[in-house]
Amino acid sequence: MQAQTPAELTQKTCLPCEGGIAPCSLDAANEQLLQLPGWYLTHDGQRIRKDWKVKNFMAGMEFFRYCAEVAEYDGHHPDLHLEGYRNVSIELWTHAIGGLSENDFILAAKIDQLPVELA
Repeated sequence: MQAQTPAELTQKTCLPCEGGIAPCSLDAANEQLLQLPGWYLTHDGQRIRKDWKVKNFMAGMEFFRYCAEVAEYDGHHPDLHLEGYRNVSIELWTHAIGGLSENDFILAAKIDQLPVELA
């Protein structure tokens, strides 16, 4: 996988993944993350995550609603975390391959375009 700009990623749609392909390499993931500020690797390079501090609980829930709409449209669903009523985190990985695929970076770029009311 070659690194792409956020503009290139957001023009794509996530493709169904039923497994049978290798996860993205650690080097490729790190290269792509240079294009996605704030996202970082977790779980030994198998997932990407980003954290936000939102204005309040309802701002977090509204952000999650936007995330849910984008995720459902693309058929690629993140893990959404809300802790301490305003600490929001999103984690992405491709379950079927147990690691990262292009879909994760596509959805990350689309999430970065969503409105979020920060603290």
